[in-house]
Amino acid sequence: MSLENNSSMQVITQEFTLNYQYSVLFTRNCFDLQDNTLINLIDNLTESPKLLAILDEGVDQANPDLAVRIEQYCEHHNIESLPSMIVPAGEDCKNDETVIDDIYHAVEKFQIDRHSYILVIGGGAVVDAVGFAAATAHRGIRLIRMPSTVLGQNDAGVGVKNAVNYHKRKNFVGTFAPPFAVVNDFDLLNTLSARDKRAGIAEAVKVALIKDPTFFAELYQSRFALAEFEEKASQHMIIQCAQLHLDHIATSGDPFELGSARPLDFGHWSAHKLEELTANEIRHGEAVAIGIALDTIYSSLKGHLSVDKKDQVINLLVDVGFVLNHAVLEKLNIVKALAEFKEHLGGNLCITLLSDIGSGFEVNEIDEKIMSQALQQLMTIGSC
Repeated sequence: MSLENNSSMQVITQEFTLNYQYSVLFTRNCFDLQDNTLINLIDNLTESPKLLAILDEGVDQANPDLAVRIEQYCEHHNIESLPSMIVPAGEDCKNDETVIDDIYHAVEKFQIDRHSYILVIGGGAVVDAVGFAAATAHRGIRLIRMPSTVLGQNDAGVGVKNAVNYHKRKNFVGTFAPPFAVVNDFDLLNTLSARDKRAGIAEAVKVALIKDPTFFAELYQSRFALAEFEEKASQHMIIQCAQLHLDHIATSGDPFELGSARPLDFGHWSAHKLEELTANEIRHGEAVAIGIALDTIYSSLKGHLSVDKKDQVINLLVDVGFVLNHAVLEKLNIVKALAEFKEHLGGNLCITLLSDIGSGFEVNEIDEKIMSQALQQLMTIGSC
């Protein structure tokens, strides 16, 4: 802290540093009574802590005994378990304004305080919404995330962002609040549809393209195994993708996105708009795959990326099973989508492009004519 004096004003400059640390755990069957993964995270057992479980309705329907298993686990380990809450799945959770209010009411009713725990089990959208409620109730309740989708386990569930949609704008209201811990239970992925399993692969391709050529080569080599959701390939993809996302948050120098450069949003400027244009019928990961393809083609047309490497990216996405020429592309207004993404960034337009596989760079302008050419080229690419 420093004090500056002059004849008309005094200024106190405040400065402090706060360290964040949380564990991201990869496991199976964590509600087995003999499994200590979850109970080892509870560091205040002498205070008889409360735990409120909030379940994605899709997870609840696919695992009808889950709420009972959580209650039994808590009783076995002397945690005060509260009646589980069920919330809408997917973007419905982020669009429904009553969800956050219902969580606030539960916090009040059960006298949940900042030394209690909220356990959220669900996809990335549900983790986002419940995370926002946990971060704002009492200015922050300990949140344990248990993502139930590939996208949640390798990306959305391991970071520091929480949000809900507002006035049809994706993630318009939100916070930066690290979780207390993240538990990735691979058993939760068993009941996912093929479409939801595939959607999460897009974020792995994204982070490999901008961060790690070796990881991209591994994804390319195992692309047909990933298309079949083979366990070994899928688990390696999830863990490595999560690691790269966590490394970026820790080492980028901008974990709370105070600047405009957001390399982890590669492919997202169009993806966000595509989700909106389809009223979220298209999965986030599916939209990101299309956005990655679009910006990869643009990078090539601008002369930054070789045609061979562009083709390799497209082939990976197609061979994994993504459909890149979705009909909604005909409705994409490039100028409007870029303007909205600029507003989302909160500063200058900053788009990540590729100079090589594993190497991204930022630009502040997009040649709309060439981007239109990239869009037209993308629309000619089939799913086979």
